[in-house]
Amino acid sequence: MNSSPTQNLLASAIPISQGAEAKVYKVRLHPASDAASHAGGSHGADPVLLKHRFHKQYRHPTLDTSLTKARIAGEARAIIKCMRSGVNVPGIRMVDAAEGVLALEWIPGNSIRYLLGGGAEDEDEGEGEDETCEDAPEAEGDPLQEFGVTQDDVMQLIGTEIAKMHQADIIHGDLTTSNMMLRHPSSPKRVQLVLIDFGLAYTSALVEDKAVDLYVLERAFSSTHPASEPLFASVLKAYQVRSGRDWSAIGRRLDDVRLRGRKRSMVG
Repeated sequence: MNSSPTQNLLASAIPISQGAEAKVYKVRLHPASDAASHAGGSHGADPVLLKHRFHKQYRHPTLDTSLTKARIAGEARAIIKCMRSGVNVPGIRMVDAAEGVLALEWIPGNSIRYLLGGGAEDEDEGEGEDETCEDAPEAEGDPLQEFGVTQDDVMQLIGTEIAKMHQADIIHGDLTTSNMMLRHPSSPKRVQLVLIDFGLAYTSALVEDKAVDLYVLERAFSSTHPASEPLFASVLKAYQVRSGRDWSAIGRRLDDVRLRGRKRSMVG
């Protein structure tokens, strides 16, 4: 049986990482020999990040196919809604829901986790896939110097992008510094904070869901970046400025979520 174009693309791709739900690859949608025919604004010759939700042997084939299609479509919808609302997210290059494949813009740069000294991405625990595209040259000393920004600049960018996402009623579901990229200044779009990995994202206008999203990021900061309280405070300040009148209810609910989290920690 002949392989589909998507299967051929996967066969030629370079593996990057694997999580519980998907494998991540780097690949070009068109061979290098075809680059000239895709010049003049096309993205065909540029590398893309390929996310493949592989089949699960423990699931019934019909159920597995249905779930895979729904999750790929849901992730693509969340990214598109973010793009339409002005949130910095990777561009979508290809969707093949039947094969469980989503091709996204390759973001040249580094993850915020790396830039804040949080260690290698493969040290993460959890079920997410590493979608970071860390192919920019590494700088000695403070890696942020290469990007021409300070830590406080980055925190403001994070808070602003999350607020824009929440204003579009998109809940990320897995906000960590590993799921944020800082686009390298040498790229055409210059320095830019990009939110990535929307595999757990969903639509909700509920204040509770937005507060929990922020709490997840706060916990990620505290576990990955020591003495991060001032950093996250800067994130919340920028979030508040961008959110405007919405912040009052979200801020109060965030305090409630924190209290519930502390109670759970004490109970064990």
